Amino acid sequence: MPRVLLVDDDVELTDLLREFLQQEGFETDAVHDGASGAERALAGDYDIVVLDVMMPRLDGVEALRRIRAASAVPVLMLTARGDDVDRIVGLELGADDYVPKPCTPRELAARLRAILRRARGHEAAAAGNEAFTAGPLWLSPGKRQATWHGRTLALTSTEFSLLEVLARHAGRVVGKAELSEQALGRPLARFDRSIDVHVSSLRQKLGPRDDARSWIETVRGRGYQLLID
Repeated sequence: MPRVLLVDDDVELTDLLREFLQQEGFETDAVHDGASGAERALAGDYDIVVLDVMMPRLDGVEALRRIRAASAVPVLMLTARGDDVDRIVGLELGADDYVPKPCTPRELAARLRAILRRARGHEAAAAGNEAFTAGPLWLSPGKRQATWHGRTLALTSTEFSLLEVLARHAGRVVGKAELSEQALGRPLARFDRSIDVHVSSLRQKLGPRDDARSWIETVRGRGYQLLID
């Protein structure tokens, strides 16, 4: 049974979500401020954390910063509908995905399952667990491990999934819709910048090429491709 930590100061909403998630097969705990949420996320053996952005004592962005400083546990952010700033900042700090509020319990459960499938490598198992290389990149989907020029890459679950899709199509363009389906586990929504933000983070972690270009190239109007030479 997956263990979920809900961190949201809306007690009534949290109780509703917790009851629904438990009925859906999730073991669910809840706290109602960011400081307690970060502490519990780091101390508890949780499979995933649901983190609201707007909270007292410590907001969700700062709580995420604390969590990511010491843990790679998957994090799903709850953001105000239409507030792109919170979403982008959260993704840049290492959130795996976000859900705009208000959201339905069923939508939240579906998004949690998609993230957990990636984190546990179920999709990788379907494609094959064997480690493979793409230029200086080495990936082990079964172990969710990656090295770049022999150096270990510290990746979130979503970043790993995104890099794996690009690596399996190295040298070819992969459309954003396909990346969203395969790496995020959901259809690409209009005005959704999640893929762009995750790619930006990957670019920083891979560093520049010798010719100063990025290893992940944007092909305008088509998508992204991982360069291997």
